[in-house]
Amino acid sequence: MRIAGATVLLTGATGGLGQDMARELAARGARLTLSGRRPDVLEPLAKSLDARAVPADLAVRSDVERLAAECAGVDVLVANAALPSSGELLDYTPDELDRALMVNLRAPVLLARLLAPAMVEAGRGHIVLIGSLSGKAASRSTSLYNATKFGLRGFAHGFREDLHGTGVGVSLVQPGFVRDAGMFADTGAKAPAGARTVTPRQVTAGVVRAVERNLGEVNVAPPELRLLTAVAGQFPVFAARVQRLSGSADRATRDIVTAQRHRR
Repeated sequence: MRIAGATVLLTGATGGLGQDMARELAARGARLTLSGRRPDVLEPLAKSLDARAVPADLAVRSDVERLAAECAGVDVLVANAALPSSGELLDYTPDELDRALMVNLRAPVLLARLLAPAMVEAGRGHIVLIGSLSGKAASRSTSLYNATKFGLRGFAHGFREDLHGTGVGVSLVQPGFVRDAGMFADTGAKAPAGARTVTPRQVTAGVVRAVERNLGEVNVAPPELRLLTAVAGQFPVFAARVQRLSGSADRATRDIVTAQRHRR
C-alpha cells in the first residue's frame, strides 16, 4: 500500500520514536492523525506537520474507543504507543500491571478490531503494530513487558491470517535497542556489552517497508541480535542459563529499571 495520500493514525506520537515516524510519514505525503497523552507536545507537533491531533490515554478504554470513532475510515493504523514495563513483577501494583497490559496489548488489539472493518469493506488498508525483540526472547526484569510483546506478536500473525485476501495487511515491526530516541534511549543506560544499537530512522524505515511491501514481520536490529533472539525464542531455557552465567546484562538492566520506574 502506498503511504502518499493515505490517511494514517499514529499512536504514541509524542515519544521520540513517534515523532520521527510522524515526520517521515508526513514527508511521504500521508494525511496524518497523531495521538498521544501529552497535548502540550502533541498539538505543536501536529501543527508543524499540518496534521490532526487527538489526545488520548490508551490506558482508558473509553479513550481508545473515542480515538477509534474519531479516526473511523483511516487507511493505515500505526500502533506505536507503549509503556516500558520493566522491573520485577512483584514490584508492580495491580493498577500498574493493568495499565501496562492496557496500553501495550489491549489498546492496539482494540484499535485494530475497531478500525479494520472499514478497511475490509474498502478492500484496502494496513495495520502496523510496533513490537519489540522482547516479544521473541525473554529476559530478567522484563516479564511484564515480555508478556505484552509476546502477546502482540501472536496477535499480529494470527490477525494477518484472518485478514488474508481482504486487501488489508497486518505487519509487526520489532526493534532491538534504539539509540537517540525511544524507551531505551530515554533511560540513558548503555546497551549490554556486545549489543549494537539501531537508529530511530531505521525503525521508521522498517515501518515504511512494512506498509509498502505488506511484510508480516520486520526485525530492526543488527544481524547478531536478530540471530540471538531467534535462538532464544527456540531454546528459552538454554538462553536463560547463558544469561545467568554471563551476567553481562545485569548492570544495563538495573540502570534501565531504575530510569523507567516512574513511567509505570
